[in-house]
Amino acid sequence: MERVRDLTKLPKAHLHLHFTGSMRPQTLLELADKHGVRLPEALTGAEPPELRATDERGWFRFQRLYDAARNCLRDEEDIRRLVREAAEEDVRDGSGWLEIQVDPTSYAPRLGGLLPTMEVILDAVDSAARETGLGIRVLVAANRMKHPLDARTLARLAVRYADRGVVGFGLSNDERRGMARDFDRAFAIAREGGLLAAPHGGELTGPASVRDCLDDLEATRIGHGVRAAEDPRLLRRLADRQITCEVCPSSNVALGVFDKPEEVPLRTMFDAGVPLALGADDPLLFGSRLAAQYEIARRHHGFDDAELAELARQSVRGSAAPPEVRSRLLAGIDTWLTTPA
Repeated sequence: MERVRDLTKLPKAHLHLHFTGSMRPQTLLELADKHGVRLPEALTGAEPPELRATDERGWFRFQRLYDAARNCLRDEEDIRRLVREAAEEDVRDGSGWLEIQVDPTSYAPRLGGLLPTMEVILDAVDSAARETGLGIRVLVAANRMKHPLDARTLARLAVRYADRGVVGFGLSNDERRGMARDFDRAFAIAREGGLLAAPHGGELTGPASVRDCLDDLEATRIGHGVRAAEDPRLLRRLADRQITCEVCPSSNVALGVFDKPEEVPLRTMFDAGVPLALGADDPLLFGSRLAAQYEIARRHHGFDDAELAELARQSVRGSAAPPEVRSRLLAGIDTWLTTPA
């Protein structure tokens, strides 16, 4: 039997991980007990919940579970624990750089407001980085289900903390709600403040949502973007402009975007020259973390070790990591590939 290289040893960057969704299942149970929160039965079992979000009812159920988990993060100690454990899990999976995505308005009511919340999160990030050795930065994300003025407030907040570890601005939640162009001013504020633009698009709706992210929000990365595979011209545009798509295979299958792992268009996008950064999205709800996404590429899409190494390089190149971190990770990828399995 041919030996294969250990994917947890492959250096990589993790560019698509949501804050609450990064939580360990056991941590969720312990925090629920700590705060006397009664969790939905779907969050208390040994297996990830069964999800399918291709219709509004399914998305509502997914969002309800996410909100229930977020309700267990109630104080600074909880935030610190979540960030530290997310960093530990990433290090275990070979990540050398993490950009974790957060909407601070979700936690502000219990942490004293938006500014105190950002201070707590960024301080937790600094501590976790020191303790684990992982490079960590923050991407502030607006909720497209809320008013665009709220997004502008968050964009200004993100820019305010650009020198404290915020590197980007995103737009998350159900892309079937809220037109991308409604949030153009928020993204202009973020770009003018030196932040990268990384909205979600091309997951629950088709290629048009990716084009909207490019045309209306001037995206430098796309969260998901897999539906771009349905439009060869759009794939060429992404490839020509080297727009990184943060593809999350396990999430795509769990939410019903595709029925099977082999249907996620990793090979189509990779062969078209579109840069990809594999991400775990919400491990708490989808049941797998970063290295497992590379295993899907290997097992279900036939990526050999050289191609897996290139996927890792693309994740590093698409990141906001400083040059010295990029160089170290890229050198580590070369070492992984040239070391016998």
